[in-house]
Amino acid sequence: MHHALRLAARALGRVAPNPAVGCIIVSKEGAIVGRGWTGSGGRPHAETIALKQAGARAKHGTAYVSLEPCAHHGVTPPCAEALIDAGVARVVGAATDSDPRVSGKGFAKLAAAGVTVIKNVCEHDARALNKGFFLRVEQGRPLVALKSAE
Repeated sequence: MHHALRLAARALGRVAPNPAVGCIIVSKEGAIVGRGWTGSGGRPHAETIALKQAGARAKHGTAYVSLEPCAHHGVTPPCAEALIDAGVARVVGAATDSDPRVSGKGFAKLAAAGVTVIKNVCEHDARALNKGFFLRVEQGRPLVALKSAE
């Protein structure tokens, strides 16, 4: 999961209003076969990039995602559906997405399709990484950092 979080950090500052997400796909044999992070402007999503890289090797594998996969149709198709279509057997997520369009729905969609879902692995780290996103979505205010000089 720490690898997925490091990938997500590469997207910080370039993906607003989307969160910075990292994804690792591990084959059923245990090899990393796909890596991705959110593209500039929020697209493509990390899961899409990692699945494209993994190809057929994602089948029966595990996806490690730094944030719950999206479940709604927007500018891009839902990442939860992409993971299901790829035949991923297990998804390990660092944090639940607080966006009301997603919140719990991505994990629920995966579980309903028979995918094993493990949630809240390194949640504190994932929330700290995207603290601006979580503050905006949960409290409706921006993250403000001030620096003063004497």
